[in-house]
Formats: sequence, structure tokens, C-alpha cells
Amino acid sequence: MINSSSNLTSPSVDRLVGNYVPRRLFFLQHLQIFELILAFLVFIGIHSLRQKRRYGLPLWPFLGMLPSLVSGLQCNMYEWISDILCRQNGTFKFKGPWFSSLNCVVTADPRNIEHLLKTKFSVFPKGPYFRDTVRDLLGDGIFSADDETWQRQRKTASIEFHSAKFRQLTTESLLELVHARLLPVLENAVNKSISIDLQDILLRLTFDNVCMIAFGVDPGCLRPTLPEIPFARAFEDATEATVLRFVTPTCIWKAMRYLDLGPEKKLKRSIKGVDQFADEVIRTRKKELSLQSEDKKQKSDLLTVFMKLKDEQGKPFSDKFLRDICVNFILAGRDTSSVALSWFFWLLEKNPTVEEKILAEICKIISEREETKKGQVTSPLIFRAEEIKKMDYLQAALSEALRLYPSVPVDHKEVVEDDVFPDGTVLKKGTKVIYAIYAMARIEAIWGKDCREYKPERWLRDGRYMSESAYKFTAFNGGPRLCLGKDFAYYQMKFVAASIIYRYQVKVVKDHPVAPKLALTMYMKHGLKANLIKRHKTLLQNDLKTHT
Repeated sequence: MINSSSNLTSPSVDRLVGNYVPRRLFFLQHLQIFELILAFLVFIGIHSLRQKRRYGLPLWPFLGMLPSLVSGLQCNMYEWISDILCRQNGTFKFKGPWFSSLNCVVTADPRNIEHLLKTKFSVFPKGPYFRDTVRDLLGDGIFSADDETWQRQRKTASIEFHSAKFRQLTTESLLELVHARLLPVLENAVNKSISIDLQDILLRLTFDNVCMIAFGVDPGCLRPTLPEIPFARAFEDATEATVLRFVTPTCIWKAMRYLDLGPEKKLKRSIKGVDQFADEVIRTRKKELSLQSEDKKQKSDLLTVFMKLKDEQGKPFSDKFLRDICVNFILAGRDTSSVALSWFFWLLEKNPTVEEKILAEICKIISEREETKKGQVTSPLIFRAEEIKKMDYLQAALSEALRLYPSVPVDHKEVVEDDVFPDGTVLKKGTKVIYAIYAMARIEAIWGKDCREYKPERWLRDGRYMSESAYKFTAFNGGPRLCLGKDFAYYQMKFVAASIIYRYQVKVVKDHPVAPKLALTMYMKHGLKANLIKRHKTLLQNDLKTHT
């Protein structure tokens, strides 16, 4: 009976076992595949993370260092670059995805920067990659041009910048803008007890100023009503969208441009606004020149000078070329000074002792006036050019702000023949080089252990301002591309800063977020919301008496 029962049940048991064994084997096979994949991924992860010691960032198969770059873009990009350079002794090689054009060498080593800006200048032009990336906005202007195109523009601008007529125009227009527009706008904010966006107001000031001296037109951006200027918004949006191209694979941003998507759609729309303004300026100037008689006072702005010149074929420059000149000089003259002053006033509020020293210097200089010695203080008080030049501590404070927050935080070059940096970095032809000006201020080997501190005194020797090497302090570039407007930029910033500090104390609105914006120039991402506190005349008079 038992045997017969066993025989009856054995076929069902066999079927059960038969079904169970293949399923188990199937599961085990998949488990082994999963374990192999997991082990492979862990190996890749560990190997990639180990590359961080050698290259400064994890190096992933196919993706290169792109994941780290994406992570860096979510925070303060410039601090992210600075941290890597500090770990890597001032230079590292960034490796992008295998299909991209993001490979480059990033450096903040003064030896390397002097090498590429001066010693081997001809080997390190802006290059085709940079020109292709910024061409939609900057065209063939002085910022992106190389060789003869750049030399012709620089030579013409240099002659004009150093002419007595041009210098007189710059000082007169600045004086008018500060006293007839800037100070009334600030006084109105004080009387109404309202907060202002100081960065916006300074951008308006420098925009009016550069248009007056470079193009001979007055856009009236700093009128009391603070009108909305479409060009200003279009220009900021265009610079922001352009800089995103540098951190996006070329094939991707070009595809987006073709399809009119994302940042490229915004860039296209913004450039239309920029072009409309430039075209109107050129059209107006041409009309004025055609109606201008010989005996009438000749204009001395840069645009007029270029309109009177001929190209290499003996023909007048095209409207497209004149447009490029307009846009490039707006970038140079509008953004750099205003952005620098914004960071300066933010730093000043965080360092009240520095503000006190600047005010004391201003009062001391005013006290040396003959009328002040006689007890007479002119009103409104207007600083004279020779007085601005004497403000050494103010220039030191501005230089220190530019050191920590340079208006152009990074710049770009391209190698046209094989070369080697002084630090031993091998450069192959076609290599893109980024020199990180922002990061230089945060490297102890360059500026000492107190490099991250705001200390104007580091610029003074026996109380007098002393400049640093252009390859250690590269806010104004260096070598043959040294900023033509450096002297005027300092004069402009000193005149504006002294005129404000003497009359007002700038207090940043509590909890106002301050962070740099990713753009060609280092705007404050959220502007600079501030309240102005008027200085009491009695306190200023007491300060003056202490110096007389």
C-alpha cells in the first residue's frame, strides 16, 4: 500500500521539483548578473573617485568631469573653481564628455598668467572657439578679435583715450552725471525713506556715461523716474545666456540655437534688443555727421572717430562692424565699473573701519582747500581732479574690492602651437586655457594667509598707494591687452565713491542675499538692496576742523 501510494504521488513531486529547479537556476543566473553589474559600477565609482586626487575632480567614463561641473553650476561657480585650484596648486585640467568641446586647462598661477598674457602673447590668442561662442553678441569687437582686427581697434581707441579732448570729455560728463542725476536720485530715496537697488543705479550711471563718451548720445537712463531701459535688460540677459555656452557642449548649444530652444531662444531675443539700440545710435550719429558743417565744433566720441576711418580696402566701416564696436565698449565701460562699485559698497558695510578711514582721507583732502582753511565750505561740494588723484586709501580700498571680486572673474585663451607652462603643464595645439582671476585672490601662495580678508592696507606703502603686478592682480588684464580704460575706470570709481561716501552711509538691507551671477561680468545675482543714511553736516564739519 505504501509503495503504491508513493508511486502515485511521484509524478506530481517530479513536476514540482522540475519546475522549482529551473526557476532557482534562472534566479541565480540573474542574481549573478546583477552582482557583476553592481561590482562593475562600484569599481567604476571607486576608480573615478580616486582620480580626484590626481586630477582634482572625479573622472567618469564617457562623462569625464561633467557631473562635477553640473554640481558646481548649482552653487557659486567661482568658489567651486577656486576650491579645486587651491587643492591642485593653482592649475588643473578639466576633462569634459568624450563628445564635447569642454576640455581645457584652468590656471590661477601668476607665472602661467604672465606667460600667456605677455611672454608668449602671440601663442595665446582668444582663438576660434572663443570667437565662435561669443560672436552672436560681441561680433568682431575688441573683446573677441585677434590679429589685425584687434590691433586696428586697439590702436584707434588708444589714440583717442590718450587725447586731451577725450579726457576732458570724460571728466566733464562724469561730473554732470554724478551731480545732476546720481546725487538727486539718492537724495530722493533718503527723503522718501525708501530702499534702492544700488547696483541698478550704478549700472544706469555708467551706461549713461559710456554712451556719452563713446557714442556721443545721452540715453537718460538715470533720470529721476528711473525709466525702464529695454537695452539694459536685453544686454544683461544676452551676457548671461552667452556665458552658459562655455559650460555647454558646443554641439548641444548649436542644436538649441537651430531649434530656438532654452537659453538660445532667450539669447536670440535679447540680441535683437541689443541690436536695435546699437542700430539707432549708429543711424543717429550718421545723420548728425551728414548735417554737421565744417566750422561747427567736432564731436570727439569713439564712434565718430571709427566712422571717419576706412577699412583695409579703403571703404568706410560697415554698420555691422560699428555695431560690434558699440556693444564691446558698452561691455567694457558699463558693466565693469558699476559691478566693481557694487561689491565695494557691500564690502564697505561689512568693514566699517575701512569706511571711517576713507571718510577721514576725504575730509583731510577737503581741509587743504584755501576756502576751507578760511571756514568756507562750498556747496554743493564738487571734488577736483587733483583731489581725486590724492585719494590713495580710497584707491587701495577699491583695488582690494576688485582683487576679491573682479568684474571679469575668468577669461579665455587658446593655444595655437604646442607649449609648456612655467609650472610644467604641457599644452597641445588647440588646447583651451581658462585663467581664473577670481580664484587668484583666494590662493594663499599668492596673497598670504589673510588672502580672503578685505584689507586695503596691503596696497599701501608708507601711506601711498602701490600697484601690484598685472599677473598677480589681473582685474585689468595684462600684457598687450591691458585695459585701455584702466586710469579712467579708477577715476570714475573714485569720483563716484567719494561723492557718495562723503554724503551718505550705505546700509545693505538686512538678510538681503548677496551672490555672484554667472555672466561675462560678475553682477550681483539679486542686486544690492540698500538704505542710505545721510551724514550730519555738523559731524562732517568737525572732521574737517580736525584736519585744518
